[in-house]
Amino acid sequence: MTYRADAVLACTLVLLLSYLPAAGIDWFNFGATTTAPPPPGNPLAGATMWIDESANPARAQATAWRTSRPTDAAQMDKIADQPKATWLGSWSGDIQAAVADRMRAAGTKVAVFVAYNIPLRDCSGHHSAGGISDPASYRSWIQGLADGIGTGTAVVILEPDALADMDCLSVTDKSTRTSLLKEAVATLKARRGAIVYLDAGNSSWVTASTMARRLTAAGIAQSDGFALNISNYSDTARETTYGRAISQGIGRKHFLIDTSRNGVGGNGEWCNAAGRALGARPTTQTGEGLVDAYLWIKSPGESDGTCNGGPAAGQWWADYALGLAQHAAW
Repeated sequence: MTYRADAVLACTLVLLLSYLPAAGIDWFNFGATTTAPPPPGNPLAGATMWIDESANPARAQATAWRTSRPTDAAQMDKIADQPKATWLGSWSGDIQAAVADRMRAAGTKVAVFVAYNIPLRDCSGHHSAGGISDPASYRSWIQGLADGIGTGTAVVILEPDALADMDCLSVTDKSTRTSLLKEAVATLKARRGAIVYLDAGNSSWVTASTMARRLTAAGIAQSDGFALNISNYSDTARETTYGRAISQGIGRKHFLIDTSRNGVGGNGEWCNAAGRALGARPTTQTGEGLVDAYLWIKSPGESDGTCNGGPAAGQWWADYALGLAQHAAW
């Protein structure tokens, strides 16, 4: 009788143990679920971002105005004194040499690069159309970028608008684009010091669920996260909400927000929008667990294109830069 009771108890325990993992319960930490692990740490924590003085037109502008327009010069210092990303594309020449040169200049500080050379870039026909000629050339270009980073540490933001602006591509070209981005992530992450974020557009472009699917196809699992609001004006709170929604669909990946021109939010315009302001200074101390950094990925004062009175895309526009600084809350 005792033997039969013990056997029944043993069988009951076996059944219970087999049930617990299926129910998402950790036997060694009873009551804890294994379905939602905490997000990874911030790879940028404690980093000091590099200011490239060789490409800092705001510094030259402030210097030129120091005597004749001292008040405006002080406003321009707001832009000159902040780290900004270096954009890489066809204009960069030998990509490996260009990146290696900046890596040497940055020293122990962290350079932020934007890879902006995907084939069929800006296929919607805006002011930044172009990109490298074919997939094979792009793969070689990305390899050169990775080789330029070498053994150093750098942030690489992959291809602004490439995932958000896909509806203008054919089915074949969409597949090629996501494959190229996935390969680019893998190539860059083969470098120990490469911290890689895929661009994910902004909250006004595609839904969070759609962007999560596109990021998944483009290799977000192997990257460090994604970037939002590049060259846009959407306020930080709105982009944070959007980023959280995307993150929940891709394993709670972290993200960056471009705060270079979002100090007063947007006004519905995307190109040289009037009355905008500098946003939060670049920092890795965001107070948001999923937000690794606020960065100035777009360089404030560089034109979006020949719209609203601006010069060609990428050209310095002192009056616009001054307005951004004057409207800033700091």
